Amino acid sequence: MASIHREVVLEVSAERAWSVLREVGKPHEAFAGVLTDATMDGDVRTVTFANGMVARERILDVDEARRRVAYSVQTEPFTYHHASMRIVAEADGRSRLLWTSDFLPGKIAPSILPLVEAGCLAFSRNVAAKS
Repeated sequence: MASIHREVVLEVSAERAWSVLREVGKPHEAFAGVLTDATMDGDVRTVTFANGMVARERILDVDEARRRVAYSVQTEPFTYHHASMRIVAEADGRSRLLWTSDFLPGKIAPSILPLVEAGCLAFSRNVAAKS
């Protein structure tokens, strides 16, 4: 199994960042530049990446108290996937996005890592622009 852990400081409050992340039906807005479209069917969202890749993601939890979204990609190349994104308040009024992905097969990590890194940068840029 492979794990990817990323953090990015956000130039907005935790409340502002959470108001964007919690909208699980609009990831193409929060992650614009990486995602171009998204649709919801019950608890499953289908996202389209800028590179044309399409993935089905089951939303597992939207935890208001912890400002955490958990989801699982249901499409290949994953045989197992679980990820969560969490917003944490910083003492200076800013916030931090914590993103963890655990998945199989581990050998695909080199192709997943750039998507996670691009997603972190896109979220940071887009959440600041919405302020």
